[in-house]
Amino acid sequence: MVAAAQRVAEAAAAPVEWVPLPAGLSAHAAHGTTLPPATLEGLKQCAGALLGPLTTHAYTGAAMPNVSAHLRTRLNLYANIRPVRAWPGVACRYPELDVVVVRENTQGFYADRNLLDGNGELRPDPDTVLSVRLVTRAASEALVRAACRQARERRAHLTLVHKANVLRMGDGLFLEAGRAVASEFPGLQVDDLHVDACALHLLLRPETFDVIATTNMFGDILSDQTAGMTGGLGLAPGLNAGDHFAVAQAVHGSAPDIAAARLGNPVAEILSLGLLLRHLGEAAAAERMEAAVGRTLADPDAPKTPDVGGRAQTREMAEAICHSVA
Repeated sequence: MVAAAQRVAEAAAAPVEWVPLPAGLSAHAAHGTTLPPATLEGLKQCAGALLGPLTTHAYTGAAMPNVSAHLRTRLNLYANIRPVRAWPGVACRYPELDVVVVRENTQGFYADRNLLDGNGELRPDPDTVLSVRLVTRAASEALVRAACRQARERRAHLTLVHKANVLRMGDGLFLEAGRAVASEFPGLQVDDLHVDACALHLLLRPETFDVIATTNMFGDILSDQTAGMTGGLGLAPGLNAGDHFAVAQAVHGSAPDIAAARLGNPVAEILSLGLLLRHLGEAAAAERMEAAVGRTLADPDAPKTPDVGGRAQTREMAEAICHSVA
């Protein structure tokens, strides 16, 4: 996936100097940890990073930190930006859907990122688990501010998604902070929905959504839902962005069986790199990459991976996208 994204970026004349840094299971095999100290040091010399899919479900023990979660919290990459749209040439029940889910990235119910020491899940007895969620005003404000900037560049409509009717304190704080920040952006249409209602309305009225700002777990779920509405996770890019650094990362995780057959769709990783380039001020290269993806998907004769109706392998589809770069 990473190699495919690199090739497309090079075809699009993106001004990138690549610095390979080990992470994940291969890093553990070579260095005894999934996130070597040398990788963290190397990132300090870079403007941004492109992270490949990770097999985190296989991680066990202290020597296998979740690379993605660790980078998000350590580098304060508080905004997980996940745009979803329908693509011509890809079978889709919701061609009118064009939405950006902006998900809080460093807190929430995720046990590996909500306490300074230890895990955010407590087990008072063998048959009981208590899960602690972290919500802060500062993180909520930063997240909604990032979402407002996205909305300002699109159709100027922001939806705050929450469950403040039940999680009155945590989601109540998120909603309060979100409304206050959104008021700083004149011209935005701002509304809010309970997360269950949002999931329903995305299916019934997808054309009414523009940018969604929400908490960590709700954003994870809704972005997967919208990806499924428009063709699947193989087309779903993501960017983990903070004030001083950003990591491009496809929404999907690893799929070892597909990877072994070289059948993974490279589009999500390619588009994620495009998001990073745009974030770093290289919009022209990003636009060339995105346009090449669109032309390849729309071409009935272009090689495509099985998830989007073809029989091609990853490299073949990536090469087709490279050849489509104008």
